[in-house]
Amino acid sequence: MTVVRGLREAFLIFVVAGVLVAVGAAMWVAIAGGAYTNRLGIGLVVVGGLIGVTGDLTLSRVGMLGPRATFGAAPERETAGGGQVLTGVGIFLFVGLPMIVVGVLLIT
Repeated sequence: MTVVRGLREAFLIFVVAGVLVAVGAAMWVAIAGGAYTNRLGIGLVVVGGLIGVTGDLTLSRVGMLGPRATFGAAPERETAGGGQVLTGVGIFLFVGLPMIVVGVLLIT
């Protein structure tokens, strides 16, 4: 059951990120011109790399330290997943790496 939830989570992240990259690539082509597939591939490689590096929400936890301290809330526990099933390694393997591979295939 956990495997299915993890794959569903990875698929959802992949689809949402892919749609956002596709919209960004369309705007990039509309403004600067060029080939859509190359721009889409570049966007997928960049976003896949960012998701692979920051996939475990470390940056969002660090960003919330100040506001949590201001309101007197305790820091988040390191083990709290926030409802996530996938760890940082899982997000890299099932979201970041496939996005990079698809992006490279679109560029070539």
